[in-house]
Order: sequence, then C-alpha cells, then structure tokens
Amino acid sequence: MVDAHALPVTQAGRLMRRATIASMAVAFTLIVAKAGAWLVTDSVAMLSSLVDSGLDLLSSLITFFAVRQALVPADADHRFGHGKAEALAGIAQAGFITASAAGILLTVSDRFLHPRPLRAEMVGLAVSAFAIVLTVGLVWYQNRVLSRTGSLAISSDRAHYVTDLVSNLVVGAGLVLASRFDQPLIDLAVAVGVAFYLAAGAIAIGRQSLDVLMDRELPDSERQAIYDIVKRHPEVRSAHELRTRSGGLTKFIQLHVVLDPVMPLGRAHAVGDRIEASILQAFPKAEIILHIDPWDDREDDRRRRAVL
Repeated sequence: MVDAHALPVTQAGRLMRRATIASMAVAFTLIVAKAGAWLVTDSVAMLSSLVDSGLDLLSSLITFFAVRQALVPADADHRFGHGKAEALAGIAQAGFITASAAGILLTVSDRFLHPRPLRAEMVGLAVSAFAIVLTVGLVWYQNRVLSRTGSLAISSDRAHYVTDLVSNLVVGAGLVLASRFDQPLIDLAVAVGVAFYLAAGAIAIGRQSLDVLMDRELPDSERQAIYDIVKRHPEVRSAHELRTRSGGLTKFIQLHVVLDPVMPLGRAHAVGDRIEASILQAFPKAEIILHIDPWDDREDDRRRRAVL
C-alpha cells in the first residue's frame, strides 16, 4: 500500500493555496451573476442559490486562511503542528451552511404566505447554466488537488461546491417547470429541497471535522496496513498498542513493537529505524513514535521470566 498523498509538504501546500484562490474567484463571479438574475426573475430558488454562493465565498475565505495556518511548521508552542486549523475551518463551514439552509426556509415561508409570479425565467436559466459550467470546472480541479494532498479543508470546500452544483441543476429545473406549468409553488419546493440538501452537507462536513478535532483513529484499512508493514520485518515478534490520528497533512502513528528481549540495544535501535522507514514509504507525511518492548504487555510474568 502506498499513500496517494505522497507529495512533499511544500508542493502540497502550493496546490492547496491555488485551490482556495480558484474557489474564491468562482464564488465571487457566481455571486455577481446570481444577484443580477435574482433581481430580474424574483425567484426564491435563485435567491437560495445566491445565498449558497455567498456562503461559498465566505467559506472559501475561511478555507484560504485555514490552509495558510495549517501549513505553518511545528514550533515551540505547537509541537504537533497547526494541521487542526483545517478541521476548525470545516466546523465553521458546517455552521455557515446550516445558517444558509435556515435562511432559505424562512424565505420560502414568507413567499408561500405572500406569493408572486416569476419573471424573465430565461435569464435565470442562463445564469444557472453559467454557474454549472464554472462549478464543474472548479470541482474537477479540487478533486485533483484533493487526490494529491488529502486536505480536509479542500474536501470541505469541495463539498460546498458540489452542493452548489446540485443547487444550480435543481434551480434550473425548477425555473423551467415553474414557467412551463405556471405554478410558483414548484419554485418554492425546489428551494426547500436545496435547503435540506445544504443541511445534509453541513452534517457530513461537521462530522468529518469533529473526527479530526477529537483525534479519531485512522480507518481500519490503514491501521491494518501499518500492522502488516511492521510484521513483515523478521525480527518483530509482535506489535500492539497502535494509536493513530490525523491533523492537516500529517498522520500521527504510535506503536509498541516486540523484539527479542536479549537483542543488543544498538541492533534493536537499527530494527526500529528500518520499521519507521517502511511505514514512511506507505505514509510519507507521517510522524511515527515506536516503543521497543522486550515482550508483549499481554504476556504474564511467568512467560516473561521464561523468555529471559
């Protein structure tokens, strides 16, 4: 197994910064276009999409500063680095998305009580098509960056724009149907659907960010890969007490490795270095702490004495 995010930190950071700048540019462009379309069409669905793009811009700004902070090297006050800044940005993004969903539902309620017909639907359709093209391009680029960096902040920002892509598709469809059937309630129903989709995205982003902040273990597949790498070394009798977590681009791995109790200290140190090198081949940006044991902590005292 080889880590898909094997870029050097400096190169990964450069890609992440470019992705945040691209997302801010797209969000600003869409805000201008959608604001004009909303003023012309008076569509609540278009307004919901405009609010979503406004939150996208704010989210992208947060992501931009979070990425900059997360890439700051470890220092005397932050020995494990600043990677959790990405998770904090994810929590903020989840909050903003939830707020936008609530705002859309409030607007829908008001429009339901005070209905008005749509105007100039073709303008809204043209803007929705423009937004779809821009968003598809951005999400494609974010996917490339994410596949090479594994950045939580970029992942959260991409979730915003995937949501925006779905929102634009649904809003466009809603405008067509509302115009074709002369039924404004279709427009409201589309806006409600966008709001609930936003809420679902916020829950997913929040859960992923909390996992990082709460030091959730790496996936079982990666933990098993670490055990397999360690046990391939013939000097290793067993391994236990594997503890893992992630922060930004860095994965933290701690593990107890059992070697022959009569092995000379120098040789045991050399074996430990080889084990760390093997793990780093699969997880290039990992911070590894190995504890060399003369026996498994689960062995009873009688067995330990027999070994010695």
